[in-house]
Amino acid sequence: MTIHDKYRVLQENLKALGSVAVAFSSGVDSTFLLKAAQEALGDKVIAVTASSCSFPKRELEEAKVFCEKNGICQIIVESEELDIDGFRQNPKNRCYLCKHELFEKIWEIAKENGMNAVAEGSNMDDNGDYRPGLIAVKELGVSSPLRQAEFSKAEIRELSKEMGLPTWDKQSFACLSSRFVYGETINEKKLGMVDKAEQLLLDMGFHQVRVRIHGNIARIEVLPGEITKIVEEKNRMKIASKLKEYGFDYVTLDLLGYRTGSMNETLEDKEIKK
Repeated sequence: MTIHDKYRVLQENLKALGSVAVAFSSGVDSTFLLKAAQEALGDKVIAVTASSCSFPKRELEEAKVFCEKNGICQIIVESEELDIDGFRQNPKNRCYLCKHELFEKIWEIAKENGMNAVAEGSNMDDNGDYRPGLIAVKELGVSSPLRQAEFSKAEIRELSKEMGLPTWDKQSFACLSSRFVYGETINEKKLGMVDKAEQLLLDMGFHQVRVRIHGNIARIEVLPGEITKIVEEKNRMKIASKLKEYGFDYVTLDLLGYRTGSMNETLEDKEIKK
């Protein structure tokens, strides 16, 4: 199927839902899904955005702006995952704990607003990595329209550009809790350190970044093509100085560069397949 064929399938599947609450983070996938849902269902769509300490303020503001500009009803829900039993200890199923709590809240909002379904924006690429959050999606009967229409990330970006969506070339994003090595305690202070560090790198013009945290050590990931830029003396010294100011003791650069789910590299194959 061409991407336009897939988009027609997506539209048909969304129309079949009748009405839907879309979990909206302002990322590439959920923005594409939300706009497609609006085209398919008109005002029978609401966007639900979670606000928490692991969700940067810039992302929340971008979500608000998009909904206001496109005339989409948005509901913001407080989803403080640090209050979930066991979450702070950062177990390997951390994402499951968070998604289960979040989608339970979104279902409540959906029912209160007369929506028939809840949808989220995972795509086919997510099938190839450790994604315990997708277990919660299945358990709670949340729809995954982009996977159902077999959209890849690249295809979503291509159609997003064609549709004039501002997110077509936006960096991929995952919640800040994913920057912690499994088993390391997650707290508000360290989430703030990571948030400020990544915002600094974005403000300096780096396109795709991650600041992984190992104790008080920062492990920076940027695109391989931007490694020469980050090690230029002016940039290197500014980043090291600022990150130490934010609370890191040491600042390191991952020579492999940015890749999705690098924290999962420490998991055994049998754990990933669970």
